[in-house]
Amino acid sequence: MAKKKKTPKSVIQVDIVSDIVCPWCWLGSRYFFQAAKQSKHTVNVTWRPYMLDPTVPEGGVPYRDYMKSKFGDGPSDRFKAMREHLEKAAPDAGITFRFGDIPMRPNTLDAHRLMRWATGQGLGNAAAEALFKSFFDDLEDVGNFDILSRIAGEVGLDQELVSDLLTKDDDKNAVREEIMFFRNLGVSGVPCFIYQGQFAVQGAQEPAAHLKAIDEASKIHMDIT
Repeated sequence: MAKKKKTPKSVIQVDIVSDIVCPWCWLGSRYFFQAAKQSKHTVNVTWRPYMLDPTVPEGGVPYRDYMKSKFGDGPSDRFKAMREHLEKAAPDAGITFRFGDIPMRPNTLDAHRLMRWATGQGLGNAAAEALFKSFFDDLEDVGNFDILSRIAGEVGLDQELVSDLLTKDDDKNAVREEIMFFRNLGVSGVPCFIYQGQFAVQGAQEPAAHLKAIDEASKIHMDIT
């Protein structure tokens, strides 16, 4: 009996468009990496910046004041339902959300600069995970230069160099331009997982959706090559 021909492995490129203060992005990235680990294909990831609210001032604002300005004195039923869903789904994904204790709502431009530098050194995944945990679980201000510098050192970047760069304007415009590029591409919400530059999986979809997307992307890869 002839052996069944094995499907060749493909290298899949996925661009993850996200914001550090987006809880769906942390949950969605956990689901994505679960799928990537299960897949027989090789998945390469590039993190891309997005700012849910670029109007937040430098230095940030108290989280409760920010949420009150967005939702009023009492969050809507829809907001409560989303929060409950996130808190319920978090443990199975191995993460923790502590929404009621978050002290600051930062402007995330500098966190995205750190992500850009980490990605350039092959440390994007580690930096993203560290930033998400810092904000949602450790309740740190990820707009604070000292915290960003410490995280840089923890994931393998030169902490002193990053500390120096953060005080300057290096890559601010590059990050803004990249955000605008993806907005112009049609990305209006995050997380957004763009496969092979051809199609996207939107939102925090569970691993099955990404396993299907990876298989579809592998066919695109084979067609191109």
